[in-house]
Amino acid sequence: MKKLIVLFLFASVATGLFAQENSQWRGKNRDGIYHETGLLKQWPETGPQLLWSFDGLGEGHTSVAAANDKIYITGMTDSIGTLYVFDVQGKLLNKKAYGLEWNTNWNGTRSTVNVNDGKLYIFSGRGVLSCLDEKTLNVVWSKDVLNDFDGRNIMFGLTESPLIVDDVIYITPGGETYNMVALNKNTGELIWSSKGIGKPSTYCSPLYISGLDIPVVVNAIDSCLVAFNAKTGEKLWDVEQKNPHGHSPNTPYFEKGLLFTSSGGGLGSMQLRLTPCGHNFEKVWTNELDNKMGGFVKIGDYVYSSGEKNRYWYCVDWKTGETKYKDNQLGVGNVIANVTGNDAMLYCYSDKGDLALVKATPEKFDIISKFKITLGTDQHWAHPVIYKGVLYVRHGNTLMAYKI
Repeated sequence: MKKLIVLFLFASVATGLFAQENSQWRGKNRDGIYHETGLLKQWPETGPQLLWSFDGLGEGHTSVAAANDKIYITGMTDSIGTLYVFDVQGKLLNKKAYGLEWNTNWNGTRSTVNVNDGKLYIFSGRGVLSCLDEKTLNVVWSKDVLNDFDGRNIMFGLTESPLIVDDVIYITPGGETYNMVALNKNTGELIWSSKGIGKPSTYCSPLYISGLDIPVVVNAIDSCLVAFNAKTGEKLWDVEQKNPHGHSPNTPYFEKGLLFTSSGGGLGSMQLRLTPCGHNFEKVWTNELDNKMGGFVKIGDYVYSSGEKNRYWYCVDWKTGETKYKDNQLGVGNVIANVTGNDAMLYCYSDKGDLALVKATPEKFDIISKFKITLGTDQHWAHPVIYKGVLYVRHGNTLMAYKI
């Protein structure tokens, strides 16, 4: 009996030790969807309660990473990037300078921290990928991706948020030989490199696709969407995704053989049907929705997002590509959603600083509540994040936590 009790206690302790919560760009599946219960269906007239705020992040557009009751975010001061670690009550627990950040135009940090199995992965706008110990913030390894892999930086600095699957981290140097690479997440050692299409990256964070005959990684590179064999780096296919400046920051979305992508500048969106083997595709439909960097969410049979040149909020039928509505009563921006069962709400953060709670319905752009973000500095570009009933909003120098 004593032996059984000891074994039970050991198993419980072991489970607690190894129960590691991870976090990455735009939620668990990079789709902007957060599954939480008990959230408000309507906000007070002045907006939800501000639990806490922090002024002093420095310049940046980075979104929050939230895991293990800690909040991770980066900012730049005097050209140096710094990682900030808060508890969920807003207490600053730690901070760590990690090196030179992007200070050439639209200054500040870009990439969202990837919290993964006790490590933190940060990719600077200058192309340095760092792995830090989550508890001590000591550097485990670091790679100068542009120099080590003959990559090329781009007009507004590298913006990719690292993708980690199992023990592999995928990153896009955008060079002629090392177009995309796969590294060992524990050591930083090269697993494979791919020539891809030999063109620069384009501010996009890649997507991992399982469920096909082979695992696939898809990323926007220059004016194309490119698919790679995730195990070998073999380029499988590419499709033109032009826009006026080669900017395609949106992570694509995949579901049941269908891949959706959107790019700004008036050139719109498209849905592709991938072959089961993953080696090819056919174009299913296109739509004028031209989201530049605000992301999109799919809820039920509909995609919700906003345009850049076509400055409306859109609802698009996933099955047909038909526009169900387009509405301009709120400035365009980025979007996330909370989905619980058959109930879904959109959180739309406009480039004018309005934050709106919108019912996810194809009937109309149904604003339930909205308020103005008045704290912070510069552009309203960072994507909000929902974590344990709190909405985290970053506006330049300021991080805010709202009870929702």
